[in-house]
Amino acid sequence: MLHYSFMQNAFVVASLLAILCPLIGIFLVLRRYSMIGDTLSHASLAGVAIGLVTNTNPLISSFLATSFFGIIIEILREHFKRYAELILVIVLSLSVGIAITIISAGAAHTNVEVFLFGSILTVSRTDLYAVLTLSAISLTTVAFLYHQLVFITFDEEGAKIAGIRTKLINYVFSILVAATISVAIRIVGLLVISSLISLPVATSLQLDKGFRSTLLFSIFFSFIDIIFGLIISYWINAAPGGITALVSVFLLITILIFKKLHSTIITATK
Repeated sequence: MLHYSFMQNAFVVASLLAILCPLIGIFLVLRRYSMIGDTLSHASLAGVAIGLVTNTNPLISSFLATSFFGIIIEILREHFKRYAELILVIVLSLSVGIAITIISAGAAHTNVEVFLFGSILTVSRTDLYAVLTLSAISLTTVAFLYHQLVFITFDEEGAKIAGIRTKLINYVFSILVAATISVAIRIVGLLVISSLISLPVATSLQLDKGFRSTLLFSIFFSFIDIIFGLIISYWINAAPGGITALVSVFLLITILIFKKLHSTIITATK
């Protein structure tokens, strides 16, 4: 399997995603912003469509478009504080409307299903270098802003009082989410990117650990999800996105069952 260059590229990209997605996802989940990740993942389709029409690398065009919509969400949050869900509807309608218009008009002369469902066959060296670049920038930024992000995650108002530039960091974080979504398109597809961002974190939260332990376990579970998703999809010739999502849900259910059994055994022995 690893004799093929496309599988080598896919495993390198998958390994980067296994670190990057839960690293961004843990802040989204704990801030109750999981649906923002889902909205931006669907919004990335507009960037893909624009890239296909302009003969630009879809990863780059997706990153630029998703960053734009992420910033729009942050701007609208100031005007819809009491109706935050409306922001997602507005952005989703605008971005998906753009994508459907371009695709249905026949302007994009490429199989869009590759970006919807993911494909290990299409991960080229160019894509690999683009993913490496975006991942390196994202990981460096998170490392630099780590303590501020943690503070904002648990107490945004307190962070403002402490002098942290929360608005600027929220904008930067929106761009990080955009970068994460963009690098994941080739492997898992934009329809299930949110599962890779949120489900490993949801699984890790069941262990009731501290923040750092939860983050490390999220990365561990993410590796299991995406690597098994790649391997199974290779052998059954299916899109890796769907398999990865199924593995993520299966692992979450397994942990929930184990946690319930463990709790029952402890209660019975008392």
